[in-house]
Amino acid sequence: MARSGKSISALGIWIRAQSAALLLSLAACGPGHPPAPRAPVPTGLYHGGDAGGSRAADHVMLTIPEGPYTAGSTPEERDQAYADYRNSAHSNAAQKGHWFAREEPRHHATLTPFRIDLTEVTNAAYAEFVADTKAPAPTMDRATWKKQGFSQDYDTEVVRMIWKNDQPPAGREDHPVVLVTWAQARGYCAWRGAVVGEARRLPTAAEYEKAARGQVGLVYPWGNDWDPSKLNTQASGPDDTMAAGSFPDGASPYGMLDAAGNVFQWTSTPWPYGKGRMTVKGSAWDDFGGVGRGASRHGRRATIRHVIVGFRCAADAP
Repeated sequence: MARSGKSISALGIWIRAQSAALLLSLAACGPGHPPAPRAPVPTGLYHGGDAGGSRAADHVMLTIPEGPYTAGSTPEERDQAYADYRNSAHSNAAQKGHWFAREEPRHHATLTPFRIDLTEVTNAAYAEFVADTKAPAPTMDRATWKKQGFSQDYDTEVVRMIWKNDQPPAGREDHPVVLVTWAQARGYCAWRGAVVGEARRLPTAAEYEKAARGQVGLVYPWGNDWDPSKLNTQASGPDDTMAAGSFPDGASPYGMLDAAGNVFQWTSTPWPYGKGRMTVKGSAWDDFGGVGRGASRHGRRATIRHVIVGFRCAADAP
C-alpha cells in the first residue's frame, strides 16, 4: 500500500520539534522553576478520517487534581518488592539483577493538575491514526526482533501481535497497542490532540506515578499488598495481553486502569541512566510481583518496538 509522504513528513517534523522543546523544558524543571507553557494544538496532522474510538477514549480521560503526593520508595518497600517477586515467580532474578535499586527515594512532591487516559491506547484507536495519517502500522520481522535482543519468542509471543494490511490482529482490537516506538506513541497523542482540538501528549513519569498510586503513595495501584487477581500478569493472566481495562478491581485511587499489568507504558521522561532511553512505567503481562508498583520504573531505548510496551496519552488540565 502506498504511503503518503506528505502526511508522514508533517507528523515527523512536529514530533522532532516537540521532542527538542520537551528536552529543554525537562532540563529546566526543578524547585523554583515555573511549569512549562501549555503545548499548542498541532495543525495539519488530522486529515478528517474516522476517529470515533479515539474521541471516545479522550472523552473519558481522568482529571488528576493539583496538590502534593507521595512518590518513590523506601528501602523496606524495595525489600518487600523483591520478596513479592521471589514468592510469585519462584525466582530471585529481580534481587540478583537489582531491578529496583534505581527507584527514587520516598519523598513528597507536587504537580499541577493534568489529565490522563483511563486505559492504554488500544489497537482499534491506533488503527484510526494509521488510516488517517498513513503512519507505519505496528509490525516486526524476525531479524529485527533478534537484533533487539529481547527474551520473548518470535514465533509464539511476537507474531500474534503483528498487524497485517494496516489492521490489528483479529480479536485484539481492544487490546493495548504494542510494537510502537516512543516517537510513534508520541505521534498518536499529537494526532489525537489535533482530532479533539486540545493538545495531547505522553504523561511524564511523575504524572504516571501520581495517577497510579494517589496522594498517599500506595505501593500498588489498589493498595499496599501484592494481589495477582488485580492485574494481568504472568502469575494470573493468559501469558498474553488482554483487553484494556479488564481488571476494574485493580484501579488506582483516581480510577486509572491497568496502571500495573498488561503492558509497560512509555512516558515523556528521559531515563536518567542512559542516553537515548526513555522511562517506562507500570508492568507487563509476563511480569510477577514487585514490578508495577507506583515507584518502579526502568529505561528502554526510544527506538525499540516491544510486545510488552504500549502507552497512554495525557494532557494539561484546563
